[in-house]
Amino acid sequence: MELDKRYDYKKVEENKYETWKKKGYFTAGDKSKGKFSMVIPPPNITGKLHIGHSIDTTIQDITCRYKKAKGFDVLYLPGMDHAGIATQAKIDQLLKSEGKSRFEIGRKAFLEEAFKWKEKYGNIIHDQWAKMGLMLDYSRERFTMDDGFNKAVFKVFKDLYDQGLIYHGEKIVNYDPVMRTALSNIEVIYKEISGKFYYFKYRLVDDKEKYLTVATTRPETMFGDTCVVVNPNDDRYKSYVGKKVINPANGDELPIIADEYVDISFGTGAMKCTPAHDPNDFIIGQKYHQPHPVVINIDGTMSKDLKKYGGMDRFECREVLVNDIKEHDDLIKIEDIKHEVGHSERSDAIVEPILSKQWFVKMKPIAEKVLAHQKTSDKVNFIPKRFEKVLTRWMENCEDWCISRQLWWGHQIPVYYSKSTGKLLVSDHMPDNSGDWVQDEDVFDTWFSSALWPFATLGWPEKTEDFERYYPLDTLVTGYDIIFFWVSRMYFQGLNFTDRSPFKNVVIHGLVRDSKNRKMSKSLGNGVDPIDIIEKYGVDSLRYFLATAASPGQDIRYQEERIQVASNYLNKIWNSARYILMYIPEDFKTSKIDTKKLNLLDKYILSKLEATIKKVTKAMDKYDYGIASSTLYNFVYDDFCSFYLEMTKVTLQDESADKDVTLNVLLYVLKAIIMMIYPFSPFISEEIYLHLPGHLESIMLDSYPKYSKKYAFNDIEEINSLRIIIEKVRNYKAENNLAPNASLSLTISSELDLTPLLPYLKRFTFTNNINFSHEAKKGVTSIVSSNFTLYIEDNIKKEEALEKLNKQKETLEKEIKRSEGMLNNKNFLERANKAKVEEEKNKYENYKKQLNEVINKINNL
Repeated sequence: MELDKRYDYKKVEENKYETWKKKGYFTAGDKSKGKFSMVIPPPNITGKLHIGHSIDTTIQDITCRYKKAKGFDVLYLPGMDHAGIATQAKIDQLLKSEGKSRFEIGRKAFLEEAFKWKEKYGNIIHDQWAKMGLMLDYSRERFTMDDGFNKAVFKVFKDLYDQGLIYHGEKIVNYDPVMRTALSNIEVIYKEISGKFYYFKYRLVDDKEKYLTVATTRPETMFGDTCVVVNPNDDRYKSYVGKKVINPANGDELPIIADEYVDISFGTGAMKCTPAHDPNDFIIGQKYHQPHPVVINIDGTMSKDLKKYGGMDRFECREVLVNDIKEHDDLIKIEDIKHEVGHSERSDAIVEPILSKQWFVKMKPIAEKVLAHQKTSDKVNFIPKRFEKVLTRWMENCEDWCISRQLWWGHQIPVYYSKSTGKLLVSDHMPDNSGDWVQDEDVFDTWFSSALWPFATLGWPEKTEDFERYYPLDTLVTGYDIIFFWVSRMYFQGLNFTDRSPFKNVVIHGLVRDSKNRKMSKSLGNGVDPIDIIEKYGVDSLRYFLATAASPGQDIRYQEERIQVASNYLNKIWNSARYILMYIPEDFKTSKIDTKKLNLLDKYILSKLEATIKKVTKAMDKYDYGIASSTLYNFVYDDFCSFYLEMTKVTLQDESADKDVTLNVLLYVLKAIIMMIYPFSPFISEEIYLHLPGHLESIMLDSYPKYSKKYAFNDIEEINSLRIIIEKVRNYKAENNLAPNASLSLTISSELDLTPLLPYLKRFTFTNNINFSHEAKKGVTSIVSSNFTLYIEDNIKKEEALEKLNKQKETLEKEIKRSEGMLNNKNFLERANKAKVEEEKNKYENYKKQLNEVINKINNL
């Protein structure tokens, strides 16, 4: 029954996951219980999981293990996301390293490579899930491009199209020139970078000596200018409205028009209008029926009909064009500026706004439906509540969603065009084999399919048994950074297609930052591989740290020393379990605790335990795992290990004591601790649990402890007094420079009956001379507490103690004098490095502090 002497996390974590999985403990389906359902946010199949995934899945798994132990039929559904643009970027890199490109091998071969990639990285992700100990129901695993998902995606597109909520239109969209695809606005990250403001002369056609000064940060777009716009209230330009200027880039004549959109105070007040390459210019262009020539290609090169500039990279063209304009004396000046520029979230390329035909979802009617639903009883509850505002703000301001991508990896848009008639048909298959029909080459934005994750994973659009039982999901756990990316889209798609919120609760966690509170990124090189941490400390320590390091919604600062603290804590639990099990006979059978046979110490620990169970359960139910874990931590350290276990050393060595009562209490408390730490650190919990007498086949089959009034006792003030007396005696010895086992004479005056605790008082104060008396003693140290007065007489030679203290005083005074000499020495202060000077200052302060303590001890003696 004994545990190993040393807690070896590698040995403890070995084989357990495969056993749990093989035994079917992760599989949902017990209809005799209430259900609890959750899906894993599907990781991208782009590579290994990072520390951000670890916090996400740790909180999810803690939730699921807790709910299972509370008696629920728990579904924790796994799956992966095809991650269109991100995965395609990886495969493009792979092909490039092999001297190939997707355009050379073709779409079919590229997709074969993509599915090979999915298999490879899917297996890696499975291994990492296992390392993290996630109780995922693999029998229900899904992929966002499996057959069932294809069916769901088609239905959603067709239904939205039939409802008039999807349309094919021409708009300005942001293009990633590296990936050569359109992006939605939320896939664009704005960064402050250095740039330039170029000021050009747009000369009047009828008087070339006069000109309007027009400034731009993107001279390469000037080829697409169709007019110059001024504010009708701007006195500087009123006389020019209706006239024409010459575009210095290509010599085109451009009309000067007036519109109040132009800000008089910004720049020169004269704005060039490029309808095909700026969303605001597009609106003005439409208003005044301007043409919209596209002059930049989706790969970031200039249009081939731009003569010498055709085919140039946009930034190369910028440089050449500015020099050419300068030669014609139409460049006024160039200013260096800092400005916010959009970058592709995936490739980090500067995006290019380009007018093009894309598929869009009309967001306004859908968003209004969500906002109205948030006012009903079926609303989604955000934890913490403040994050609901992130959702509502986005829904109130969202624009139409561009869902088409010029990629190959993803769900190809199910639209077919007739070559002969131009007719458009939405279909999940080729209409006929005549060769007249061609499918739209674009694929859907990844979020279009992952928005269906809560219900498509359960078999929708079919009304499957799983869909009927487990939908809507009880809880979604995710980071605050994807509320508008993912949570909002799942919400409106769920509402639109199932008439219900797709989840009841959304638990939001923060990001993992480095020790300097910086976001982890490849560029900073400050990322942390969770597998490396697991190798060094074990997964139980990592999970415990991640779940307890911050409150819901707050960022976590990664500090390795805190994982070491978690490891020390688990080691403490291991050692306490080992101590208890050493006293348990092989044939010991646990029995119900007889409250009539309990001593004061047993009542005390049981009362503390019940209070802990109550508080921990309340915090767990609120998803506040930081409060839950700190409550348990304090009980384990302060009440159980540091106090009660120590006291039982007296009981268990007393031949006359009823040891079975104490052993039953020890096992009861230990099991409760193990069950409460289990959701956080399941491997060590399983190992200890399987050593307990009367255990089930696995801790995964056992129940979470329930609060019991039966074990909440009120008559335990004597134990509080016992703890305080022991503490006060220890403090007295330390303050008076006495050895911990120095013999003292104690007299205790109290209205409480402390005589049953005499053996514990003797053992832990290291004295046999203890008396109980109501008479006050004079000429000795007295300590007054609420329930007692403690009188202390020491039996040591004060002269010896004083001699020792005076020697310490003399040594410290010499050190203070030496330190003062150094810190007053200019040569030392100027020549020594800062660290050395700082070290000496710290020493000086410590010496003074120690001297004060020694003087106080001398005065006390």
